[in-house]
Amino acid sequence: MPPPAPPTVLVPSERAVVLLSCVLSALGSGLLVATHALWPDLRSRARRLLLFLSLADLLSAASYFYGVLQDFSGPSWDCVLQGALSTFANTSSFFWTVAIALYLYLSIVRTTRGPRYGRLLWAFHVVSWGVPLAITVAAVALKKIGYDASDVSVGWCWIDLEAEDHVLWMLLTGKLWEMLAYVTLPVLYLLVRKHINRAHQALSEYRPILSEVHRLQHHSSMADKKLVLIPLIFICLRVWSTVRFVLTLCGSPAVQTPVLVVLHGIGNTFQGGANCIMFVLCTRAVRTRLFSRCCCCCPAQLPAETPTSLPQAPAPSRARDSGTQVDPDELPHT
Repeated sequence: MPPPAPPTVLVPSERAVVLLSCVLSALGSGLLVATHALWPDLRSRARRLLLFLSLADLLSAASYFYGVLQDFSGPSWDCVLQGALSTFANTSSFFWTVAIALYLYLSIVRTTRGPRYGRLLWAFHVVSWGVPLAITVAAVALKKIGYDASDVSVGWCWIDLEAEDHVLWMLLTGKLWEMLAYVTLPVLYLLVRKHINRAHQALSEYRPILSEVHRLQHHSSMADKKLVLIPLIFICLRVWSTVRFVLTLCGSPAVQTPVLVVLHGIGNTFQGGANCIMFVLCTRAVRTRLFSRCCCCCPAQLPAETPTSLPQAPAPSRARDSGTQVDPDELPHT
């Protein structure tokens, strides 16, 4: 293997951008948790899984913030602690992201319902928290987490590059699951999107009224956009860390390219912010309530909120008549 590149030096402007990304991600994750707590009627099963993803992203953003703020220049006890926390949270975030996609696939395409959901949720908890915890504990016990010269990070600590089997541990503590997610997420969301489109086409045959068909097409279009954007945003955020990982293995000096370092920093830390944009700011039902609460000091200027002000999903009974079951509770909110 080529000799490792010299340590990557972070300039203040790069640190500032990544720290801002950490703050925005933490705020976004916190806002997702807050909306889940404030409005029980919006707690669909899919958004309940999103809550656990937000908790993982919140811990990840906090640990990354400390690492970038410290900008470690060598091994230390807080370097190991920060590396362990970010490893656990980051890996857990990968698992929860895939768990949400898998749940949507099973519930919409395979029509998993009732007691099966409870067992599935327990399985998600065991895998998404248990596997990252076991990997992190093993890495700490074997002294694999430590200073990485910011060649595979942006100021924070991860896997000690001086460890003999550091490549294996880089894969186990993140990169393996990250690259599997690159493949799994697009496939699952593509299958869900294809199934939803078929269901709407079947519904349109039973609802020939023009206005009703137009409404169904609108909801289908919004759902399609989200089902495309979710894996696309994940890949766009995470791919930069994969690029620097490969460059580090090759010993290339390009790993220190400032633009690449900043993109890596933003991509690893902004997942919570991206989820907030998708599932709060770009979700009309949540956005309307949030803005109404923020403007509660002027209630006279706001129309009274009624159930009809929220988007309504197609009735499931008609979907069953057409031979396809689609539960509105599992469709992405528009």
